[in-house]
Amino acid sequence: MTPLPSSEALRLLLRPIPDFPKPGILFQDITPLMADAAALKASVTWITNAFRGEQVTHVVGIDSRGFIFAAPVAIALGAGFVPVRKPGKLPALVLRAEYRLEYGSGSLEIHQDALKPGDRVLLVDDVLATGGTMSASVSLVKRLGAEVVGCAFLLELAALSGRTRLDGERVECLLNVP
Repeated sequence: MTPLPSSEALRLLLRPIPDFPKPGILFQDITPLMADAAALKASVTWITNAFRGEQVTHVVGIDSRGFIFAAPVAIALGAGFVPVRKPGKLPALVLRAEYRLEYGSGSLEIHQDALKPGDRVLLVDDVLATGGTMSASVSLVKRLGAEVVGCAFLLELAALSGRTRLDGERVECLLNVP
């Protein structure tokens, strides 16, 4: 079996894009990392291993790139997958939460029957920036009565201090950009 790439090798696959999606933002493009099979596998394996002993019953993936990591993590953990989506994308009754991020605001939704008390939930997204998206998602999970066992990210943009909005939650990030 070929060894998985190191976190430093994964970091080298990030592509910084200045002034995207608007002037002043330095966007960290993860698509080169996702396009590399070994890097994608390493990322999913790392998240899975970080939460393997937590008896996770459901993995919540955040729209949209969180889905890429959350679904294979759910399979590896033997858990169900639950999407948190932007408004108007889910067909049944939903709960909604508003959030702010580094370049705007928005809202997210989850099906009202997606989770129940006693469920143990791992939330997964690609990037931790200001923490608004994940904070809103955590609130949705808790409003449904489920227990949050942790929040996992491929990449943390540490300068934006998003971790502070998740105070009290276990937060795991594979890569960190100052």
